[in-house]
Amino acid sequence: MTRKTKKTTAKKINPKKIARKKTAPIKATTSMKASVHETKGPAPKNLDIYGAKPLPWSRALKELESNAAGTYWLATTNPDGRPHVVAIGALWVDGKVYFTSNTRTRKGRNLAAKPDCVLSISLAGIDLVVEGTAVRITDRPTLLRLAKRYADQGWPASVSGEALTAEYSAPSAGPPPWNLYVVRPITAFGVATAEPSGATRWRFDTAR
Repeated sequence: MTRKTKKTTAKKINPKKIARKKTAPIKATTSMKASVHETKGPAPKNLDIYGAKPLPWSRALKELESNAAGTYWLATTNPDGRPHVVAIGALWVDGKVYFTSNTRTRKGRNLAAKPDCVLSISLAGIDLVVEGTAVRITDRPTLLRLAKRYADQGWPASVSGEALTAEYSAPSAGPPPWNLYVVRPITAFGVATAEPSGATRWRFDTAR
């Protein structure tokens, strides 16, 4: 005797489609953009003709930010087109060069007529040339901050109106008050005076 068995058919189960959620692209924040710029730094070009590697900007920056900052010379343009060069007491602060000048000195009059200028800086192990445009600073918070920086380095500067003053200054500085100027680097050239040797040009992002 045989038993009849019922044929059973397995039901096909369709897997549920899982919808993937679309995620919006992450927008770069201001701090993220700033960190990228800081990491990237100025664009270098190797100028050395003897096979040396490009100098890293960090090498110059380390000396600029050190307590033993070097000697600064400022080059401006006279009315007749001839260059005028003078040593100045400058500060490197937050990636910019600050210096002072009386409005009646030759450099002060030159800057009023043509603010484009060049700074030459002698540092430990490297000499720099920085090209930029001098802009007068008149806002009180910046004047107070820079006056303190000067005072911390031995020149007892204080704020007087929209300029700086002190009991004394360089013999050729003219009488107080002295205007405060800032130069944001546009292009810089560096030549090593110690090993490792090299020569490099850096171009800065002026949009910042």
